[in-house]
Amino acid sequence: MGMIISMAMTAVTIWTKTKPGRVSCFIRKNSTMVNAPIGIIGGSGLYQMEALKNVEEVTLDTPFGAPSDSFIVGELAGVRVAFLARHGRGHHLLPSEIPFRANIHGMKQLGVKYLISASAVGSLQAEAKPLDMVVPDQFIDRTRQRISTFFGEGIVAHIGFGNPICPQLAQCLSTAIAGLELEGVTLHDRGTYVSMEGPAFSTIAESNLYRSWGGTVIGMTNLPEAKLAREAEIAYATLALVTDYDCWHPDHDHVTVEMVIGNLQKNAVNAQQVILETVKQLAANPFESIAHRALQYAVLTPPDKFPAATYEKLSLLLGKYYPPAP
Repeated sequence: MGMIISMAMTAVTIWTKTKPGRVSCFIRKNSTMVNAPIGIIGGSGLYQMEALKNVEEVTLDTPFGAPSDSFIVGELAGVRVAFLARHGRGHHLLPSEIPFRANIHGMKQLGVKYLISASAVGSLQAEAKPLDMVVPDQFIDRTRQRISTFFGEGIVAHIGFGNPICPQLAQCLSTAIAGLELEGVTLHDRGTYVSMEGPAFSTIAESNLYRSWGGTVIGMTNLPEAKLAREAEIAYATLALVTDYDCWHPDHDHVTVEMVIGNLQKNAVNAQQVILETVKQLAANPFESIAHRALQYAVLTPPDKFPAATYEKLSLLLGKYYPPAP
């Protein structure tokens, strides 16, 4: 039983977990049922947010295919948030297989303005030890097989990405970590995240090369995620959870899956505390980010040259500046 409301591209299916069985209905994107201003993407080891209340499972279609999994939408500190397991629940997606565009577009459909990316990383510097938390302010993109933009097919846009992290959101994360005074955890409130293709871990030569570039941590998932979030005008920041020393450190074992998961399990509780405190800050003091205007002057193609099919595909992103013709 359900009610269908016509809507191009942004239909949302709600599965309400509190009822026996599953009840589905299609609702408008701007319904209060699914509006969630804060998004959380959980990486390896963080597949749910235990503190969420009044939870609904939201299955989305996007113009870019299906996201990694259903979105878990609920209340955290009295605020609606949307949680997504980046690799899918059950961790069945390789880094290169993650549907980054669908994931970010889905967050946009749900009304997300602030996106926290929790990510497992290896450390490239001795001072960032396993179990520490890093809030990077820069990225180096070493990915090769991923589409990193929503645009193309007749509409050209170039976003500014010199400062890829929202500084206000990063400050919220850093303040939360510092305030919790987590045992055995040191905060590193800036650094450079090297995003590699994977799925294999680095060679020693690669690890030392990234160290020579000034890399602080290395992971496989934050790009193109951060670029797409900027195109979607969503403020983005990374909570990087250090699990290992990659393979460069002469006094520590090379990274293994067993090592990564073991340390992530230790840090998962800490990460959820940090996210909860960050959400509380955002609820008390929401802000306008420069990311929220990223497309204002980014589109080079004149609107009268937009291909109709491409505009329809991108209307959720472009409609703010280029409303559809009456």
